[in-house]
Amino acid sequence: MLDKSYRPDAVERKLYSRWMEQGAFACGRARSNSTYTIVIPPPNVTGNLHMGHALNNTLQDVLVRFERMRGKDVLWQPGTDHAGIATQMVVERQLAEQNITRHDLGREKFIERVWDWKAESGGQIIEQLKRLGASCDWERERFTMDEGLSAAVRKVFVQLYKEGLIYRDKRLVNWDPKFHTAISDLEVEQREVEGHMWHFRYPIEGEEGRFITVATTRPETMLGDTGVAVHPDDERYQDLIGKFAVLPIVGRRIPIVADAYADPEQGSGAVKITPAHDFNDFEVGRRAGLEVINIMDENAHLNDAVPAAYRGLERFEARKKVVAEIEALGLLEKIEPHPHTVPYGDRSGVVIEPLLTDQWFADAATLAQPAIRAVESGKTKFVPEKWTNTYYEWMRNIQPWCISRQLWWGHRIPAWFGPDGKIFVEETEEEAYAAAEAHYGKKVELTRETDVLDTWFSSALWPFSTLGWPEETPELKRYYPTDVLVTGFDIIFFWVARMMMMGLHFMKDVPFHTVYIHALVRDEHGAKMSKSKGNVVDPLDLMDKYGADALRFFLSTSAAQGRDVRLSEQRVEGYRNFATKLWNAARFCEMHEARIPEGFDPFTVEETINRWIVAETIKCEQAVREGLEGYRFNDASNAIYSFIWNVYCDWYLEFAKLPLQQDGAAKAETRATAAWVLDQILKMLHPFMPFVTEELWGSVAATRASDLILAQWPVYPTAGNAAAVQEMDWVQELISGIRGVRSEMNVPAGAKIPLLFNGGSEADKARLETHWDIIARLARIESKTLDAEVPKGSLQFVHRGATVVLPLAGAVDLEAEKARLAKETTKLSGYITGLQKKLGNEKFVANAPGDVVAGEREKLAAAETELARLNEATARLGEL
Repeated sequence: MLDKSYRPDAVERKLYSRWMEQGAFACGRARSNSTYTIVIPPPNVTGNLHMGHALNNTLQDVLVRFERMRGKDVLWQPGTDHAGIATQMVVERQLAEQNITRHDLGREKFIERVWDWKAESGGQIIEQLKRLGASCDWERERFTMDEGLSAAVRKVFVQLYKEGLIYRDKRLVNWDPKFHTAISDLEVEQREVEGHMWHFRYPIEGEEGRFITVATTRPETMLGDTGVAVHPDDERYQDLIGKFAVLPIVGRRIPIVADAYADPEQGSGAVKITPAHDFNDFEVGRRAGLEVINIMDENAHLNDAVPAAYRGLERFEARKKVVAEIEALGLLEKIEPHPHTVPYGDRSGVVIEPLLTDQWFADAATLAQPAIRAVESGKTKFVPEKWTNTYYEWMRNIQPWCISRQLWWGHRIPAWFGPDGKIFVEETEEEAYAAAEAHYGKKVELTRETDVLDTWFSSALWPFSTLGWPEETPELKRYYPTDVLVTGFDIIFFWVARMMMMGLHFMKDVPFHTVYIHALVRDEHGAKMSKSKGNVVDPLDLMDKYGADALRFFLSTSAAQGRDVRLSEQRVEGYRNFATKLWNAARFCEMHEARIPEGFDPFTVEETINRWIVAETIKCEQAVREGLEGYRFNDASNAIYSFIWNVYCDWYLEFAKLPLQQDGAAKAETRATAAWVLDQILKMLHPFMPFVTEELWGSVAATRASDLILAQWPVYPTAGNAAAVQEMDWVQELISGIRGVRSEMNVPAGAKIPLLFNGGSEADKARLETHWDIIARLARIESKTLDAEVPKGSLQFVHRGATVVLPLAGAVDLEAEKARLAKETTKLSGYITGLQKKLGNEKFVANAPGDVVAGEREKLAAAETELARLNEATARLGEL
C-alpha cells in the first residue's frame, strides 16, 4: 500500500544505490547494434554543483535515460578535470594557513600534496551529481590527469610538435601577476571601472613647438611605446606619416605610422603603440615593423628597459610617477573621467597584464580548417542553429593558441632543452636523451621544461582519450564518434571547437554529430547569478527542500531553445506538487484495485472514455518523443505534464469514477485501462523525474520484469481512436464552458443549476444523453431540458452549433456580484495605469535590464487580458 504522501528524502538515495548495485548505468548491457554516447563536460575537481551544472546534467540525463529505454547501448562517460590553476590555488591556500609556500616544498612534494588533496576532498561534485540522479557509467569515471589520459596528452603534444603544429614563440598573453602564469580568455573577468583618460603631447622631432596628442588609460605603458599610429586617410596627419615623435621621459625616437586601427573619430585620432603590452598594438607593431620592448617583469613591476628612476616600481605606482613627470614637462594636455572595462583574473582578483613572454603555441588556424568544413558540410550541427555563426566567427578569426601555463599542477610539457637551447620533444625522458645524443654525438645534460599545459589541451582530447586512445580499445571502436554534446555557449570556442580540431586530426572523424547549446540559469528577475550580488541559489538546497525530481523537471520545462532559464523556487515547489499529484493518482488506482490483467490489450477496449484515454496516451508519447529527438526539452516535458495533470488526473480519473463504482465489464476494463495508462505515464516521465516514477513502478504492480530504468520505451501499433477523441473533446468543452460561466458569475460551488440545450445536431443530443451522468456531476447541473424557451435571468454560450442556456436567477446575488466586479475592475485599472507609466518612462526602459523590462511588459499584457475578462463578465451580468 502506498504511503499517503511522497517523501523524496526516503526514496532517492535508496533507489540510486539500487541502480548502482544493479549496474543499471553501465554501457554494454543492451544487446543492440545501436549505440548512444555522451561525454560529460568534465567539471573541475575542485567544484561544487551550481545551477549551471544542474541544468547541463539534467538535460544529459534526460537524453541518456530516454535512449536507454529505447534499447540502445548507452554510454554516458563521466569524469573530472584537473583544473590546473583552481586546484593549485586551493592547495596553496591550505599551505598558507601553515605559513608554507609551494616553493618551500619544491615541485615534487607540492604535487604529492595536490594528489593527497584530490584523494581526500576532490570529486565532491561527483557525489552531488549522483544526488541529482545522473545515470553516468561511474565504473568508467576518468580524470584528466590519470595515467591513460596523460599518455594521450603526451602523444598528441609530441605528434603535433613534430608536424610543426606546436611551436615555441614570444607573444603577448594574458598574464596574471599574482599567480605568475598565462591564463585563457575564459579566466579573464572584464570589470567596468570608473577610470581616466590621460592625454599626452609627444613632441615632433625637428619641429619645435609641434606636438601630436595621444590618449591612454594606462600611462605607465608609454615607457614602452615604439610608435604612434594615425589613420592613412586622416588629412590632419598626412605630413607626419613617416616622421618621428620623441617619447617623453625616455627620449626615444618613435615613428609615426599609418594604420587603419587608428580611428579619426576617437580623441585626437592618433594612437600610442606599445606592442609589448597591448594585443591590438602588438598587431599594429607587427604590420609596421615596430620594435617590441617589454617593460614589465612577472610581478608587473617595471624592469630595466625603462629609465633608472622607474625600475622596480609597481605598475600603478609607476602610473602616478609618469603622470606627474609628464605634467611637470608641460606635456599633459588634459585628464578626463573615462568609464571602461579592465581585465581581472577571475581567481586572483588582480588586473591582468598583456605581457610578452616565451610560451608554447598550437597552430590553431591550421587545425581549425577541417573543423570549419565539418560544420559547413553538416557533419556536425549546432542546436539552436544560431550558434553556428558564433562558431564560424571564432574559428575563421582564430589566433595562435597559447597552450603553456606557468604552474606546477598539470600535464608537464614533454620538452627538454639541450646545453645550447635546442629543444627535444619526446613522450619520455629516455627518448629525449636518446634524441639529444643522436643530435650532439655524445651524452649531454638536458633541462626539462617547467611549464604545464593549458587545462583545455587535455579537455580537447576528452571524447576519445576517455575511451582508451591511443590504444585501439573495443570501447573506442564502438562508442566514437559520440552522439551529442550538451554544453553552455561560453565554451564553444574554448572546448567545443578544440575537441572538433583534435577529434578530426587524430580520429579522422568529428567527435559528435550534434552540439546542443543550453542557455544560462538566471535569478527570478532575469539577472545573472553571482556571489557579489548575493543572488546565487544552491541546487542542493532546492533538492533538500523539494526533491531532485522537482528541480530536474523545472529545469527541463524551462529549457526552451535560445531562452535563458529564470529560476523560480515557486515553480520548483509547483513541480514537487506535480509529483504529489501523480502519487495521488497512483493511490487512486490502487484504492480501486486497478491492475493490468494478463492478456489485456488496450487497443481493443470498448468504453468510449477508455478508447479516448488510450488515444491521448499515444498522442502524448509522440509529443514527448519528438520533443526529445529535436532537443526541445521544454516541449517534451510540458507535453507529459499537461497529459498527467490535465488529461489523466483532471479528466480521465474523474470520468472513470462512474464505471469504477459499478459492477461488470465496464468496471474491469476501466481498472485495466487506468493501470495501463499509469504505466505508460511512468515510462514517459521517467527520464525527467526518475525517482518518483521508479518508486511508483515498483509499488503499483505485484511483479515487474525489471526496474523502470531498464524498461522499454512505449511503442504503439496504432494512432488511436479518432472518434472517441472527438466525442470526449465535445464533453470536456461543454463541461469547461459551464464551469467558465459559473466561475465568471461567481456561482457558489455547491449550487446546482439547470441546463437548457437548444438546437444542435441529433448526434450532439445523443452525446449529451450518453454522458449525462458525467456532465451533471462535473458541471454541477441538476437537470437538462432540450429545445426550451429561454427564461429570464439566463446566460448563454454556443457549443459546437448548439446553444447552452444556464438559468442563473436565484443562484447569483446580482447586486453583490456587480459590486464585486466593479471593485476588482477599479483596482486592476489602477495597477495597469502604474505599469503603463513605468513602461512609458524612457529612463526606466533605457537603464533597466532587458529581462526586467520584458517582465513588466508581460505583467501589463496579463493584466490587460484580465481586465478584458472582467469587462466581459460585467457586460454579461448586465444581460441578466
